[in-house]
Amino acid sequence: MSSYDIAVRGAGAVGRSLALALSRQGLGVALLEAPPRQQGPDVRTYALNAQAVNLLRSLKVWDALPADAATPVSEMLVHGDAHGSQLEFSAWGQCVDALCWIVDAQALDEALATAVRFAPHITVLPANAPVQAQLTALCEGKHSAAREALGVDFEVKPYGHTAVAARLVADRPHQGVAWQWFRSPDILALLPFDRPQRSVSYGLVWSVPAERAQAMQQLSDADFEAALNEASSGAAGQLKLDGPRVGWPLQLSRAQRVCGPGWVLLGDTAHTVHPLSGQGLNLGLGDVEALAQVIAQREPWRPLSDEKLLRRYARQRAVPTLAMQQLTDGLLHLFEHDTPVLRELRNHGLNLVNNLTPLKRWLAGRALGI
Repeated sequence: MSSYDIAVRGAGAVGRSLALALSRQGLGVALLEAPPRQQGPDVRTYALNAQAVNLLRSLKVWDALPADAATPVSEMLVHGDAHGSQLEFSAWGQCVDALCWIVDAQALDEALATAVRFAPHITVLPANAPVQAQLTALCEGKHSAAREALGVDFEVKPYGHTAVAARLVADRPHQGVAWQWFRSPDILALLPFDRPQRSVSYGLVWSVPAERAQAMQQLSDADFEAALNEASSGAAGQLKLDGPRVGWPLQLSRAQRVCGPGWVLLGDTAHTVHPLSGQGLNLGLGDVEALAQVIAQREPWRPLSDEKLLRRYARQRAVPTLAMQQLTDGLLHLFEHDTPVLRELRNHGLNLVNNLTPLKRWLAGRALGI
């Protein structure tokens, strides 16, 4: 049985990023990956904040992405469910080049896989390979079998909603503008993108109740496009599908513990959030950065398996993770109910925040990692 400093279970974006970050410290890493599942085209997009981009750049991955695989967002328009209720963010207002970047999920996975292939100190192994390591990092996703085998409680709160994702093409340029509508009980997001066609494409994420999502998935392309264009009111132009629609159930979840002697949890294995803020992968890459920093700064005599060492990582990630979970969960429930009083309150709240520039700038900075 081969021996390594660290075994990383899971070769998604979080697992590969962690393997790369630790290998740069000269640690021997075993990256255990499951065989790829047979599936259709990957229509997912990630909204990556500045902190996540800086991490990927330091790993020599960001600059390796194709030019059309990462699109900067210059403006974000968030609409409530009353006429004139909106919240506007701009890169100019935040004094940055971009609020975030919309990234092709498959292109990022391929760039990470290439970087891993050429990285020293990383050995890629099948998921069931026997491995000895001082520390095992679990990055297997929310359905982690290894986490379950450790007996870690994973609190799951199903939302009863499904995220419907697709690629779209509009009849006019997106100009780097992201759109989002909170309309009880739906949340519709259009993310500016340069695939399949540069400057006129969007990534769609439409959160709807599960029963309605099932019916939407069965609609013809023409009927789905009609429903989408009605929901977006033509704000982004006339939208047409370009490829399949996929859906996945949404949940809020959190592991009771994220570390123990010789093991640690990262990414969706440790926590999930509603995609309304696009923060899922940002949280996971934040985990990667924090764990890599804790390991780099450990005392020379302290082993990687030491639970006190791993608790430093747990403490560092506890507040930002909980804060993002509470923010997304709170926003979802705020717009979920359709009572007149709550409807008026939330829409006035959007306009109030929009007019309080210092508060709006602070909120944007927290969410976007600026």
